[in-house]
Amino acid sequence: MKSLTEKLLFNIPSRRGYINITPQVEEIVSKSGVREGLVLCNAMHITASVYINDDEPGLLDDYDDWLEELAPHEPVSKYRHNRTGEDNADAHLKRQLMGREVTVAVTNGKLDLGPWEQVFYAEFDGRRQKRVLIKVIGE
Repeated sequence: MKSLTEKLLFNIPSRRGYINITPQVEEIVSKSGVREGLVLCNAMHITASVYINDDEPGLLDDYDDWLEELAPHEPVSKYRHNRTGEDNADAHLKRQLMGREVTVAVTNGKLDLGPWEQVFYAEFDGRRQKRVLIKVIGE
């Protein structure tokens, strides 16, 4: 069995942002030499997410609007978590909705994604460096 672990680093200058990381994940899968296996992609921070969906600007805006409706950033005083001196309780809730990680099959050395599927990193409390773990395992 082969395996390769790498970390992607991101520093989103705004509070929220969405990055298509499919090309980076594809590159790591290729580098691993795995032909048949799995790749795990997970956000290593409790205010960020990795998910799979379409890379369409309107959908990204819809996600942002939907998440802000469900867990608005302001007023920050409405969240008990923010009583600790933080202002990111909404980011924790948004992460819970979007998920921590995705696992994708690797077939013939390529990501086995469906039509239009892309892997995304979502940031809900940016302005500092964060990591995404990419772990490829297989033969």
